[in-house]
Amino acid sequence: MCEDMVNLTFLNDASVFWNLKIRYQAKMIHTYSGLFVVVINPYKFNPIYTHRVSQIYLGKRRNEAPPHLWAIAEMAYRNMIQNKKNNAMLITGESGAGKTENTKKVITYLALAASGLSGKKSVKKISLEDQIVATNPILESYGNAKTARNDNSSRLVNLFESFHCPRSSCWM
Repeated sequence: MCEDMVNLTFLNDASVFWNLKIRYQAKMIHTYSGLFVVVINPYKFNPIYTHRVSQIYLGKRRNEAPPHLWAIAEMAYRNMIQNKKNNAMLITGESGAGKTENTKKVITYLALAASGLSGKKSVKKISLEDQIVATNPILESYGNAKTARNDNSSRLVNLFESFHCPRSSCWM
């Protein structure tokens, strides 16, 4: 069983599928393939996207923790912060593969990473508004993406506007 399929002795369809099958049967739905992570949809709840699990990936390099969608999100976030350059994540798959769910998981992780929560008790409590503002550049990249079916570049802004409480400073 191989965490990164680049390291397979024989790189062919049968080896790749066998490796993914063995990892899936062991409840390891994340497997690297070079710079990418392959996530197999288990079609059931799996407690691998919790705050506790996020602590494994916050501030870590990809090779310092087991394969996970959040390791890739961490890498993109740190690269953006350190190099002050935009980053992109491609989440692709067939219908029902879990693209929307994985996008939600990435956004959740980025909000957590941007809020500065590292599992340690913080002296200063960070408000939800500050967290949203801190993640705004990343969130805009998802909300403003041009798609084959929609060239609307303001979907995210509309989403936030429709949920904003006009008489207070809260976001719902």
